[in-house]
Amino acid sequence: MLEIGRAQRTRFVARYLRDRDLQREIEEGLNVVEAWNRANAVIYYGKGGEISTNNREEVEMAAMCLRILQASIVYLNTLMLQDVLAEPRWSEVLAPADRRGLTPLFWSHIRPYGEVRLDLASRLVIGDGPS
Repeated sequence: MLEIGRAQRTRFVARYLRDRDLQREIEEGLNVVEAWNRANAVIYYGKGGEISTNNREEVEMAAMCLRILQASIVYLNTLMLQDVLAEPRWSEVLAPADRRGLTPLFWSHIRPYGEVRLDLASRLVIGDGPS
């Protein structure tokens, strides 16, 4: 089995070295992972962005909370992108390659430090608002 694994890795490396499209695809995937890691450092900033406990329950809770924050950020960003792209002028400006480059993985609007006050009696209006 070890020899088969080595042969598969060698075959993959040879394919990777000659195939520019595969290199680009892998690089794009790595960029997405790195973007998530940078976002995680921003939204999970306590203790240097690291889960620093050996307690399994605490690690699982921290990981689940981080996933909830990630999903919330991506959801809101997607809604904001849809709201902006719904404007007719963007259909004239953006080419298909530009649209493929859009990602909901941005966090420059996130305020990770300091106090954030939530008003649970009001809604975040995105688009035309509730119908």
